[in-house]
Amino acid sequence: MSRITRRTFVATAAAIGLTFAAGATARADETKLTIGYQTVVEPSKVPQADGLYEKAANARIDWKKFDSGADVIAAIASGAVDIGYVGSSPLAAAASRELPIETIFVVGLIGESEALVVRDGAKISEPKDLVGKKIAVPFVSTTHYSLLAALKHWNIDPKSVEILNLRPPEIAAAWERGDVDAAYVWDPALGKIKENGKVLTDSAQVATFGAPTFDAWIVRKEFADAHPEAVKAFVKVTGQSYADFRAKPEAWDAKSEQAAKIARLTGAKVEEVPALLKGYHFPLLEEQASADLLGGGTVKAIADASAFLKEQGKIPAVLPDYSGYVTTKFVTEAQASN
Repeated sequence: MSRITRRTFVATAAAIGLTFAAGATARADETKLTIGYQTVVEPSKVPQADGLYEKAANARIDWKKFDSGADVIAAIASGAVDIGYVGSSPLAAAASRELPIETIFVVGLIGESEALVVRDGAKISEPKDLVGKKIAVPFVSTTHYSLLAALKHWNIDPKSVEILNLRPPEIAAAWERGDVDAAYVWDPALGKIKENGKVLTDSAQVATFGAPTFDAWIVRKEFADAHPEAVKAFVKVTGQSYADFRAKPEAWDAKSEQAAKIARLTGAKVEEVPALLKGYHFPLLEEQASADLLGGGTVKAIADASAFLKEQGKIPAVLPDYSGYVTTKFVTEAQASN
């Protein structure tokens, strides 16, 4: 696992100095919360940039950026992160190993925002050409799951290709050096490798193969039990950001403040943000508890992903029931408080 980046002492001291200079004092009941986020382009980056989560939860939040869901899971397992952003594959792997977590919000089904790109000059024009090639992907990620599902659909033995475990920044670097022939990844690395490569398939198409993937926010159960109001506030702010986007997506164009904030937090090119937002379907707060999502569908999706990971030898066993790793409590309470 890559080293978790912490805010520097100097930056913290400066922030504290500014706070006291303004005559403010920290509240005794303020919650301390650590959130692990990834560089995925989605609406909740806007309230993150605006500090709305801190205000709603009455919390001092330490935002930590991660390159993969596997790293987020490891940080949650160690107690270093309270709420984290993960894909369905690392979520399934964590639940199968009985990590005490709960899924509290479904970001949405992954579509064109994750794709398998083949490098120009690699002589890959169709799936069968992948045999004998080097394919980079972050292991135990949604793209890893989608890659294995695509190879299975194409009747290509995974052992006939060389699959390399690289995080997104490492993929971009390896691509630039010409060390890999193909990669299945998300932005901002995806945008970089597309510059001299072409998309062979994406997660929207792989979903039609019978292997849909999604992203979600999860929480350490211990933290959720101790601070339910903070978790509810987090869910409510996230849901509002999705409602804002869904109400007027055309307002989130490349020249908008929203796009600029998302680009700053993700590293994506601001002109690409509008198209990347279209790579997901972002479910509203009132949709979250439905039978399709946290009310049932998410449990089935985790179980299906776990079964596939077991089949591929990525996890040792599957659980008889995954319902304990999904909750509608916080989305239901957040909606009721609107």
